[in-house]
Amino acid sequence: QLQLVDSGGGLVQAGSSLKLTCKASGYGFGDYAISWFRGDPKRVREFVAGIDYNDNRPVYADSVKGRFTISRDNSRNEAFLQMNNLKPGDTDVYRCATNYAGLRRSPVEYAYWGQGTQVTVSS
Repeated sequence: QLQLVDSGGGLVQAGSSLKLTCKASGYGFGDYAISWFRGDPKRVREFVAGIDYNDNRPVYADSVKGRFTISRDNSRNEAFLQMNNLKPGDTDVYRCATNYAGLRRSPVEYAYWGQGTQVTVSS
């Protein structure tokens, strides 16, 4: 079982950058796909970016493609979301999640979630 802790959010101006970190504890982090979603638990969570267990084939939502970069460091049990050129529309709660079955876009496929970190982008 994995436990995930998200961090790195904050309040920034449009055009700024933030780097989110997902720190995992537990066994087998390197065997899981990692994705970032945004949205609160009471509504549909939007897929933002995902990366498979072997660090290949990162996938991005069209809305963030070219601005966000997902990466992972399995030796440190960490995943990252580098967010550049942030826009007010990126304001949301961001959560990382893991899936043993592979990279998926649907949040229902993910068993383990971080607690979320708030990103607020002012215009």
